[in-house]
Amino acid sequence: QDFNHLRALCLSQGLLFEDATFPADVSSIGPRLLPEDELQQIEWKRPTEFLRNPRLIMDGVSRFDIIQGQIGDCWVLAALGSLTMQKRFLENILPKDQEFQSDYAGIFHFRFWQFGDWVDVVIDDRLPFLNGSYLSVHPQTSNEFWPSLLEKAYAKLRGSYQNLHGGYISDALVDFTGGVQVQFSLKDPPPDLEEILKAAAKSRCLMGCSTSGSVRNRQIKNGIVQGHAYAVTGAVKIRYKNYWEHIVRVWNPWGQGEWRGPWSDGSPEWDHVEPEFKEQLYRNKNDGEFWMSCENFREQFSWLCICNNTP
Repeated sequence: QDFNHLRALCLSQGLLFEDATFPADVSSIGPRLLPEDELQQIEWKRPTEFLRNPRLIMDGVSRFDIIQGQIGDCWVLAALGSLTMQKRFLENILPKDQEFQSDYAGIFHFRFWQFGDWVDVVIDDRLPFLNGSYLSVHPQTSNEFWPSLLEKAYAKLRGSYQNLHGGYISDALVDFTGGVQVQFSLKDPPPDLEEILKAAAKSRCLMGCSTSGSVRNRQIKNGIVQGHAYAVTGAVKIRYKNYWEHIVRVWNPWGQGEWRGPWSDGSPEWDHVEPEFKEQLYRNKNDGEFWMSCENFREQFSWLCICNNTP
């Protein structure tokens, strides 16, 4: 599908694009994502139908724009969260030639890396709702739609929303960057894990991690969610009391649900950090992002994935 041709056609005819190749019906959701009665209740709505001023992007893109919906695609959203920290990658998959403000025809497009090529995926902007709530990822700011539309394009690439329900963050990072990825088992980590993390963060690599667990998306007492994917958004060595501590920053694509142990938001460790470093690193917000020691990181997570556009 040629985005420019289809948009010009819709604009000349005064029509809003309807994508016959990924229609607004159950086939695009997938037959097993929801119980049969809920599948029948899904409604598809364009942002322009329920908002006066929808936007593709508001004040730039950020991982904090994303709140996971009912689909279990934390692996996709964690990768996206990581991507927002590297604008050069994001601009590649999110073309700038589209907006709700001008030349709007209900059509958008996104690019993904598949088998050695960049593939342009065209979609219409009808999004699935169940009982008045977003089925898919929903925006933190009510009228910003880049996460929902990008997720829809990725669902189309994969065949259905159901095919996003469970997957590997490593796959999504490669599909979003065309990069090279390496994985480390944290059950048997390399001896220099701290240095690997610090070097990857300094090189501005994209990083994600995941927890194991037979029950997916179950939050345990310490705040960590089992069977879930997260983005790794920072790794530093910090002066603490009389020694150096390696700490890792992790983000939960739920937009909430944080680690409650050492170095978490509000923990006493931060009282022993020099004010300039604390001001630089510490944010006490319920936004899904938290710091933890490298030791706790190894204990709580099972896999670390690092992706970069060169080896």
